[in-house]
Amino acid sequence: MRRVTFVSLLLVLVLAACASAPTEIPTLSIPETGNTATPMVIMTDTASTTATVEAAEPPTSAPTSSSTTASTIMTSQSADVTGNFLVDDPGRTIYVYANDTQNSGTSTCTDTECTSKWLPVVVTGTPTAGEGVDATKLGTITRDDGTMQATYNGWPLYYYSGDVAPGDMNGQGMEGLWFLVSDMGDAIQQ
Repeated sequence: MRRVTFVSLLLVLVLAACASAPTEIPTLSIPETGNTATPMVIMTDTASTTATVEAAEPPTSAPTSSSTTASTIMTSQSADVTGNFLVDDPGRTIYVYANDTQNSGTSTCTDTECTSKWLPVVVTGTPTAGEGVDATKLGTITRDDGTMQATYNGWPLYYYSGDVAPGDMNGQGMEGLWFLVSDMGDAIQQ
């Protein structure tokens, strides 16, 4: 019952804010649906004082890290790292894999064990060079599954699944093979 009252109050506030001069504020009654929470979307018509409430469709699947795409690659700094290193526009740290071969046009991180931890930096075209990045060093390769992976200075780029927040660098030096990428496009092995 509390949820119904809260939604009703929220709807009244939205209508009051959207209406230029309401003469009366409509009330809303939402039937209880048991103990399950039903996501709701409130849509208002700013030209009148009407509103509708509809149940929102639940997402079909939660977004995964592997479905994340990069659009801009830039540099960042940290007190723990000497020099600038690559990140994407939200600030997620980018890595290179020492088992890859520079300028080969391929990634060696293709099996499920590798790709479950090390996610390719997927792009829909050549990424934009942000602050501190040499645009001539940005490129792409096509992975076996047809997705495009960003490269820098000829090295395929990756995210580490253990980095949960922008600025995390939990993959640095992992297994002696995974490293941050300098603004020059080299592995930072410190």
